[in-house]
Amino acid sequence: MTLSGADFVELDRIAVQEAVRVVDLATDADWSRDTPCAGWTLRRLVAHMTAQHVGFAAAARGAGREPKHWREPEDMSEPARIHRSAAASVLSAFAEPGAAQREFTLPELGGGFPGGRAISFHFVDYVVHAWDVAAALGTRPELPEHVLVAALAVARRVPDDPGRRGPGFAFAPALKVPEGSGPLEEALRLLGRSPERWPARG
Repeated sequence: MTLSGADFVELDRIAVQEAVRVVDLATDADWSRDTPCAGWTLRRLVAHMTAQHVGFAAAARGAGREPKHWREPEDMSEPARIHRSAAASVLSAFAEPGAAQREFTLPELGGGFPGGRAISFHFVDYVVHAWDVAAALGTRPELPEHVLVAALAVARRVPDDPGRRGPGFAFAPALKVPEGSGPLEEALRLLGRSPERWPARG
């Protein structure tokens, strides 16, 4: 799949809505569960996801350089509700006319990026985070094949620079991809996840 013709606003919408769905599956007893994000409970992962939604929404509207938009919420007493609201905000921002043609300032990634490319970053992040949440809950995300193929195409372009992978960064170092892997497994492994360590239950 070529990235130039991809509608990342629509792909992102599908990924984010699936992430919302799996976060909404969590019960009160689940928020302290471990996740594939080393050292993060499910509550902390969802706080990070919420902050990224708010930050990207601000970036889409020209305010991405303001640190306040990227901070995790202090109140995570209702993680699913808070995440759902942030997800609605970023989807609304990305759907605004011309959003994909604007420049997004993404401080964590070192500066400004064309809107379409920035939205592709958010998209692949939420395919992975939908899997992260589902894996913590013992289930799997439900994403169409074309979405997974697009996520893999983006994942293949993420630099595997040791200076930008590991603790403190979005992704761990890439792992070897077994022959015959499907697009989701390959994307996850390229971005440092180990799907076999998080089998679905039932």
